[in-house]
Amino acid sequence: MEEFRHSYSRLCKESGAEPQETVLQQLQGLPRGRLDLATQSLTVDTCRALGELLQKEALLTELILSDCMLSEEGATLLLQGLCANTVVRFLDLKGNNLRAAGAEALGQLLRQNKSIQSLTLEWNNMGAWEDAFATFCRALAGNGALRQLDLRNNQISHKGAEELALALSRNASLQQLDLRWNDIGLLGGRALVNCLPRNKTLWRLELAGNNVPGDILRAVEQAMDHNRDRQTTFRENQARTHVLSKEVQHLQEEKSKQFLDLMETIEKQRKEMARSSRASAIRVGQLQEALNERHSIINALKAKLRMAEAALALSEQKAQGLGELLAAAEQEQRSLAQRQAKEHRLEQQEAAEREAKLLRDLSAANEKTLLLRNQVDELERKVGSQQEQLFLARQELTNTAAELKTRAIQAEEHLELEKKRSRQNLEDLERLRAKEVEHLTRRLEESERAMQERVQRLEASRLSLEEQQRLAHLEEKLRLLAQARDEAQSACVQQRQTVAEAQAQAGQLGLQVEGLRRRLQELQQELSHKDQEKVAEVTRVRVELQEQNGRLQAQLTAQEALREKAAALERQLKVITGDHREALLDRESENASLREKLRLKEAEIARIREEEAQRASFLQNAVLAYVQGSPLRAMSPQK
Repeated sequence: MEEFRHSYSRLCKESGAEPQETVLQQLQGLPRGRLDLATQSLTVDTCRALGELLQKEALLTELILSDCMLSEEGATLLLQGLCANTVVRFLDLKGNNLRAAGAEALGQLLRQNKSIQSLTLEWNNMGAWEDAFATFCRALAGNGALRQLDLRNNQISHKGAEELALALSRNASLQQLDLRWNDIGLLGGRALVNCLPRNKTLWRLELAGNNVPGDILRAVEQAMDHNRDRQTTFRENQARTHVLSKEVQHLQEEKSKQFLDLMETIEKQRKEMARSSRASAIRVGQLQEALNERHSIINALKAKLRMAEAALALSEQKAQGLGELLAAAEQEQRSLAQRQAKEHRLEQQEAAEREAKLLRDLSAANEKTLLLRNQVDELERKVGSQQEQLFLARQELTNTAAELKTRAIQAEEHLELEKKRSRQNLEDLERLRAKEVEHLTRRLEESERAMQERVQRLEASRLSLEEQQRLAHLEEKLRLLAQARDEAQSACVQQRQTVAEAQAQAGQLGLQVEGLRRRLQELQQELSHKDQEKVAEVTRVRVELQEQNGRLQAQLTAQEALREKAAALERQLKVITGDHREALLDRESENASLREKLRLKEAEIARIREEEAQRASFLQNAVLAYVQGSPLRAMSPQK
């Protein structure tokens, strides 16, 4: 692009004009093979320089000049430069208000240029100038390179559509034509529909926004579908013909190689025969036995030659038996499809067995969960029995507290000091109890919510028991003074032991519950993992089955397509052979009629020659009679 930019600057300076800065900026960073000057206002000098550059440019394949506000002269200069270009494939002239001169220049471009395959002329006014648009259409009719043409918003009337229809009836390369948002109307639509049966290449024609009736649009769409199907069939036939031509060429090469090998062996045999004949000629009179041996060698060589000829005949038979091999290949494909279907059924059965196995594993896991739940229920029952025992102990303590209250009134004065000491002891016990309660609460918060309520009830019962124990100790100390104090201390120790045992049992139960809960979570995770594995396995099997079904369907469709193509080619071959036979018969009849005419002419020529000979003999006799004199006078009355 840098070289293109320098050339543009040089040509502008040679013509006495300054190059446009916007164009230079656009040329500086463009990719290779593509020139995009869209929305750049191009002057006439710039168009002249670009036209001269495009005549010799061999790297640009895309030229985009949309919305460039080209004048008539500038557009003409650009298009004249493109007439000699052989590289540009894509040309975009959208929104340049091209009129009569632009349409005529485009017509000249289509007549001379053989490389442009896509032409965009959207948002121009070519249809308003009927004569110039007719020139454009006539050039389009003779163009053999253009594949795509965009004529949207060009004010094309029904007359312009009729000119386009005439061009389409003679054009044999255009595949896509966009005529949306024009003024074609009913007459133009009919003209386009009437020309479509003669056009076999156009497979996309857009007519929206043209006031064309729906039936005409449907007819156009049907014609386009027909042409698309025809193009598809043509491409498939070309591919098939290419493949067959390659096969035939390969067979011809193999035959030629075999023939060359055969000729080499024959040449070697001939050389050996020549040498043996020379040696036998030298020893004719000396060694009759050697001559007999040479005869045997010659006979062997003749046998080899016959074998080579037989091999050549076999190769020809092999060439003829290619059709039988094709039929055998089709039979093998059918058997392969049957085997694949059988394998598919076996895989389905295996998938069903795997699924049944996974279901059995799931049922076993469910049974394990039920057993674990039964164990949890048994533990809950044990906890309930312990709660009942604690409740009975609390009732006994309440009874003893009622008896002690009656005795506590008598010893209140004597036990004030003991109360202070007991209060300190009780505060220590309460602090220890608070620590133990916090420890228990931290451990029990991790367990399930249902067990938390039961542990709270146990803590409440423990608190009530401690209060009852404290009251019992006080009543005993009031009743027995110092002895009661000792008994209260022993009872407190006993109650601490019982509370410690209850706490230990509660901790063991919490640990058991926590272990069971973890075991339950592990089983649930294992069960979910197995479910995920089962689902993944089932999905994988289903995906594999779907992929196998898809491959089998694709193979079956490909085989059906190949059979249809082979049948179509056979029908075409039959039609061609029938036409060839009819042509041969016509030729033979023409030859026979020509021979008959030639025979008649020869007979007429022979008759004319005989008449001329008779006339010559008569003339000779007359001359002789005239020379002799009297005989002539004697013969004249007879005449």
